[in-house]
Amino acid sequence: MANMSYIYAALILHENKKEISPDKIVEILKAAGLEEIDEGFAKVVASALSKVNIEEIKSKALLAPAAIPTAPAVQVAPAEAQPEVKEEKKEEKKEEKKKEEEEEAITGLAALFG
Repeated sequence: MANMSYIYAALILHENKKEISPDKIVEILKAAGLEEIDEGFAKVVASALSKVNIEEIKSKALLAPAAIPTAPAVQVAPAEAQPEVKEEKKEEKKEEKKKEEEEEAITGLAALFG
């Protein structure tokens, strides 16, 4: 989030019709009380913004609709229920297998006493 401070400093300079330079960005950041200032990053920001029409970007940002999530919200409850369904199926299979084994055992015993 500290990197955004450099952008905000540049916007302050722009709004006040001042040249956006690394020295002025650093000056604003010092005045704001930022303890760690990367002068190299200030140079990068000033250089990058010298190639950009800030007014055009601001007007597009103001005209853009608010961000609306397009993906539906994730439904947590059904996703959590799925493992339970799998476990229930496993338990049912185990129970069916036990019943079959018991029936086979009974059938085998009945044949002995037939």
